Amino acid sequence: MKDHNCALPDALDTVRAIAEGRLTAEAATRVRLERCAEREDEIGAWVHLDAAGALATARALDAGPMRGPLHGVALGVKDIFAVSDLPWRSGSPIWRDRVAGFDAGAVALARQAGAVILGKTETTEFAGYKPSRTRNPVVPGATPGGSSSGSAAAVAAGMVPLALGTQTSGSIIRPAAFCGVVGFKPSFDLIETGGVTVFARSFDTVGVFARSVPDAALGVEALTGLELQPVTPALSTLSLFLSPVWDHATPAMQTAWAAFEDDLARQAPLAGVPFSDALVAAMAEIPDLHARVMAIEASEALSHEMAIAPDLLSQGLRDQILQGAAQTAEMRHADRQRMIDLRGRAMNETRPGDIWLTPATTGVAPAFDSGTGDPIFNRLWSLLGFPCCTVPILRDAAGAPMGVQIVGRQGDDRAVLSVAHWLMERFQPA
Repeated sequence: MKDHNCALPDALDTVRAIAEGRLTAEAATRVRLERCAEREDEIGAWVHLDAAGALATARALDAGPMRGPLHGVALGVKDIFAVSDLPWRSGSPIWRDRVAGFDAGAVALARQAGAVILGKTETTEFAGYKPSRTRNPVVPGATPGGSSSGSAAAVAAGMVPLALGTQTSGSIIRPAAFCGVVGFKPSFDLIETGGVTVFARSFDTVGVFARSVPDAALGVEALTGLELQPVTPALSTLSLFLSPVWDHATPAMQTAWAAFEDDLARQAPLAGVPFSDALVAAMAEIPDLHARVMAIEASEALSHEMAIAPDLLSQGLRDQILQGAAQTAEMRHADRQRMIDLRGRAMNETRPGDIWLTPATTGVAPAFDSGTGDPIFNRLWSLLGFPCCTVPILRDAAGAPMGVQIVGRQGDDRAVLSVAHWLMERFQPA
């Protein structure tokens, strides 16, 4: 599919050009606002586009010294993050008139690093499964995925080079794969979540969307202080793992994956899958376990909304909340212990630096009216808290993007990004 954004500088190039005096933050911001004006009506990526505020921030940056690693970079922020003086609706009519009076921690850190907040991007209802209005900018008629639909679409359409999202089940990896961009869900709890609407506290993770792996690394570096830029990966620890949910892959994914495996085998000495047969069998429980824990925690996190305005919640979300609230004390304890056990076993059976590749989604983005797509290939890693990065290096016969998901142990974020960048350099479709 045609890339409409080849002339637009990425985040790293924007920062370098400003530092070298070849570009101003204001000019960089205006280019992105022009792209928004061109494509927003057809895509619907934004809840609120703060052009005046963004330009004022850019001018202030131009009047002073370099602020930090995101100096002058236009940033989209998913509308479950509080952003001072901007709407904070969390995808729900319950909060249609709410305006945040403060910045979420991740947003404040991005500002300190020099980011220009362009506005709030669309999200599904409380980052759940009810679709937003956002359309997929690269696959006409298809869903952009959820729940970070607006952030993924804004990056894919060139409206911003970088955007913040969150993942509870598959809300970064899935929309990134469907929209043909890079999505990075770091290790659980790596990025500050204060000021972000909670859905399920055991899984909610802040991450980023970008058009390149180095840009994704830059975004997370700015929010964590870590060094995450890709380095030459140790391919001897790389393995393929179809996972216990492989039977959910569509024929398009199966065909593309077989060709990818053949190409990869010619370029890298693949290791064996690091998990024991017993753990792989136990991992088959994770999709259902994740859904149950998610429902329990959503029933707690959204108890206020359920109490004050149940009729303004979608039927699907009400059902999920009621399902979670109905779990007995014994069931809650058993599920939490099982989650803790699986997390420990997965860490104990792997070594630092182990990386495995698995599909990012079941296939290409389904039709818009069908929902936001199946997160089954993401639930495994969201429950385990492992870092994941999807790269858009697979295509179906019609050219629609699909992602390869790179996964590592908790704390191995740089190793994940390094392999992701290596794959992007060698397998990027023409």
